[in-house]
Amino acid sequence: MKRYLDYLWPLIGLVAVIWSVDLLWDKLKTEAGTDAAILARLEQGGLWDNIVVVASRIGQKIAVIPPDAFLHAGLATLVAYAALAWYDRIALIHLGREKGISWLYVSVCSFVTYALSHNIGASVFSGGMVRFRAYTAKGLTAAEVAVLIALCSYTFAFGTILLMGLVLLYEPEILRPLTRLSRHFAIGDGAAWWIGVGMLAFVALYTIGSWLKFRPLRVGKFELIYPRLPIVARQYLAAPLELAGAAGIIYFALPEQGNPGFMIVLGAFLLSFSAGLLSQVPGGVGVMEAVFLAVMPQIPAPAVFAALLVWRMYYLIIPLVVSLPVVLAFERAQLRKTKLAAAVAQADAKARTLDPPIV
Repeated sequence: MKRYLDYLWPLIGLVAVIWSVDLLWDKLKTEAGTDAAILARLEQGGLWDNIVVVASRIGQKIAVIPPDAFLHAGLATLVAYAALAWYDRIALIHLGREKGISWLYVSVCSFVTYALSHNIGASVFSGGMVRFRAYTAKGLTAAEVAVLIALCSYTFAFGTILLMGLVLLYEPEILRPLTRLSRHFAIGDGAAWWIGVGMLAFVALYTIGSWLKFRPLRVGKFELIYPRLPIVARQYLAAPLELAGAAGIIYFALPEQGNPGFMIVLGAFLLSFSAGLLSQVPGGVGVMEAVFLAVMPQIPAPAVFAALLVWRMYYLIIPLVVSLPVVLAFERAQLRKTKLAAAVAQADAKARTLDPPIV
């Protein structure tokens, strides 16, 4: 059974790669098919014709964005993914397992994890699978990997609550335009301000709990340790850095005329990206467009779509394309190790048979 399980994980990795490629193509067609005439051509054309149409449509949308915006968006992407790698490093420090695991290894693992989970959705499965394979290869137990995944997810949630609280404090009117999307957003600026205060109060309480050194939570043999102040301090830096970097991609890609400012862009990103994650919509397709168009009515819709397309190219599609060979290379290396270990075990068993121990 163990021998079959050793071959199961590479197979799952291959299925994830094929699924990701198919999903990538669907996303590109969705972005290109916003025009009815283009959509009709995509439905009637063959694969190569569709590739040409999609490439042409994307080129038209991106051509109007100035070169310096692409440079700044690229730098913002690097900041975001570097901070995501920091999430993993923070969790390893919390577990006391950072020794022997290089920054490069953590960065590659984190990059592949988020490239897959952001695109595929079902982050517990897609991202959890990558982390489980990568970190158990470095000696972590399944329970430790589970804590690592949970702390990384919490770090993201912590940053979202912190930054959204600040946005509602300084820009409470950001929820006004969203009433056309849902009546649940029909609250006054004063109520929005107090929601922001409540979010920041939660952040403060979490920090106070760390300062007071709350006791670990024990469930049987499992022990969940409350993050200490050095961990919380790192979360205060890493989480806002990642979210600001991701929102910065959109901010730089938007035109200067009518741009509402970084805080509004950040707030729209936090609302739409969090909603996309909660709904498990890969890449937040549809959700982000609706929120950004509602919050930024002063910017032409094509410009908003182009900025979100740049975000998806930098934050989702390019990382996905880069990560696929990494997944294949890792699984190939693990498969080679499995075969080598099986050959050594077989040779050892054969040697024991030919040369039995002397009693």
